[in-house]
Amino acid sequence: MKQVNVTVAMGKRLIGKGMAVHPDITRVLTSGTLVIIAGTTNGYVAEEILASQGIDSEFSRVGFRRGLKVPPRMEAPEIPFPGDVVIRDGAWQKGIAVAQVTEQLRAGDVVLKGANAFDRRGQAAVQIGSDVGGTILSVMPAVVGRRVKLIVPVGLEKRVFEDVDLVAKRINAPGTSGPRMFPMPGQVFTELDAIELLTGAKASLLAAGGVYGAEGSSWLGIDGTTDQVRSAIDLVESVSDEPPCEA
Repeated sequence: MKQVNVTVAMGKRLIGKGMAVHPDITRVLTSGTLVIIAGTTNGYVAEEILASQGIDSEFSRVGFRRGLKVPPRMEAPEIPFPGDVVIRDGAWQKGIAVAQVTEQLRAGDVVLKGANAFDRRGQAAVQIGSDVGGTILSVMPAVVGRRVKLIVPVGLEKRVFEDVDLVAKRINAPGTSGPRMFPMPGQVFTELDAIELLTGAKASLLAAGGVYGAEGSSWLGIDGTTDQVRSAIDLVESVSDEPPCEA
């Protein structure tokens, strides 16, 4: 086993690269609709997917978000929302928000939605600031009612100890302050999944944390054949200069 350290920004880039070759993504890019709902991790995902299609020249991750968490006493810059990324039959339909296309989604289409938490079962959940449920509720009729596939790209820094169902039950109770939470019935996709999909190596979380930009980073163990481990190490090294996320 080899060990590597992956910062949060590196993890976002790895997830983006993995999503770009995910079989459900490559399939729907040929025929169908892919919706990438705005979020910081999904900004990297959109970059990589659009680049894989040769249509990334006008996309910017900066501003590709709705809610945003920053350190105490810091304010995020106000940036006009550019819309979610909607790709239909390989063509990027610019400036569209997810709510404008949900009624058109059908079985076989794919929605990518980021998360704020996921538990040991692989169950993810998203925090909600809107009093009408946010973007996740706008896509649930398509996901549950029409079997649209929901994939949840999420970094390892979002892992939590408790079942997110129980967490959501507590913080959604009347009288509780702060964001609400919605557990999502989607497939979680982390840095571990990206490394395995891209190289065949098995990655596992060993430890976490650091300073000088490594806060929230993940210490990973890489197992596999000699070639798989080497490919995984090369992959991680290829994103080692990823700067901190700007959104």
